[in-house]
Amino acid sequence: MLVQPRSLLAVAALGLLAPLASGCVYRITIQQGNFLQKHAITQLQVGMTRSQVRYLLGTPMVPTTFDTDRWDYLYYLKKGHFPRPERYLLTVYFHNDKVARIDDHGQAPIDSAPTVTERPPRPAT
Repeated sequence: MLVQPRSLLAVAALGLLAPLASGCVYRITIQQGNFLQKHAITQLQVGMTRSQVRYLLGTPMVPTTFDTDRWDYLYYLKKGHFPRPERYLLTVYFHNDKVARIDDHGQAPIDSAPTVTERPPRPAT
């Protein structure tokens, strides 16, 4: 029995396209913004100076051009195929260069920094 080249080509094309149709597309992890740890947020207090807040939380990710008395700390993490990203927003308001109010929005931050790699380590051979 002789195999025709067309049918062989069709089987090869189907074998190459099957993984794409099954959704095996790699999606990268997207991590943006200021990662804030719980212990740093709990140390934040009304009355602190701007330099103390910057030392504790870092420089705000989004500079405000219209309101210099407001600092927004944003964090966003989307892991591969997981449908819901982690979002966190912390807003610090200043009056006379001291913290006047703290607005804590979004999900609570986790205790340790997230890992960007999702694959388990390769076994030693």
